[in-house]
Amino acid sequence: MVALPAAAAFLIEFSFYLVPGFNAAWLADRPELLMGSCLLPYLVYSVPTGKFLPAGLIFLCSVAALISWWYRVFPRWAATDALFLALVATVLLSKAFDRVYPSPIPKVPFSTLGHLMLIRVCAIAVLGMRGGVAAEFRFLPTLREIRAGVMWFALMIPPVVAALWATGLWKLKAHPNAPAGVAQFFGILWVVALSEEFFFRGLLQDWLTGWLGENGTAALLLTSVLFGSAHLWFNHGFPNWRFSIVAAIFGLFCGLCWKQTRSVQASMVTHAIGATLYRVFFQS
Repeated sequence: MVALPAAAAFLIEFSFYLVPGFNAAWLADRPELLMGSCLLPYLVYSVPTGKFLPAGLIFLCSVAALISWWYRVFPRWAATDALFLALVATVLLSKAFDRVYPSPIPKVPFSTLGHLMLIRVCAIAVLGMRGGVAAEFRFLPTLREIRAGVMWFALMIPPVVAALWATGLWKLKAHPNAPAGVAQFFGILWVVALSEEFFFRGLLQDWLTGWLGENGTAALLLTSVLFGSAHLWFNHGFPNWRFSIVAAIFGLFCGLCWKQTRSVQASMVTHAIGATLYRVFFQS
């Protein structure tokens, strides 16, 4: 009884997750449907499994309403954009989805449904409602973007390795599962790397470059610091300063890749390769 609604909820959410990669306007023009799409996977999984929480539904309705109507209500200003990103960051860093989506299956994090929902609704709101951004929520990088991503990954190796060593995080796994890393790579590429590069580089770094009015160096450094700060919560060890420092250096090279190419898909290749190798070979 648990497996069927769980599988259905993930299938529905993954289907919606594809929308901003192909046609963001489809739901952006219908904010009431966009809100409904936020609630459907939650109801499909939570009601049949007995995990439905009235407070959880209220929270999701509030988040969905804020994001779905944000750029319908507020104009396209720097303050509006900054508050929008702050709202998204607050929801993610609060770990609220861990409480809203209690898991009916041991070791299966149903909070992933909430994370996917937040990512794609924000992308739809920015691309389909706000508009005026160069960033693309696109799943497949071109050959040029792959080459650039690989090049910047290679350039990041020495400083990231040095940072891992200096912070004491150079702890290799005794038995790394390299074959599993292939599947991990695509999961990271299309979810973690795509979403983080879209928001940090495609939106935040790009907007900061315009707001600060210079050649982009200050925007690059500030975005990298904020990226590292977002990882203070990594591995439930807040404040994880050591990993935050490594993440900031890692983010710097992802930012340099984006700065050179102006492509989220190029920097997401850099991000995905680095994150996959860390997860496969290092103890976190």
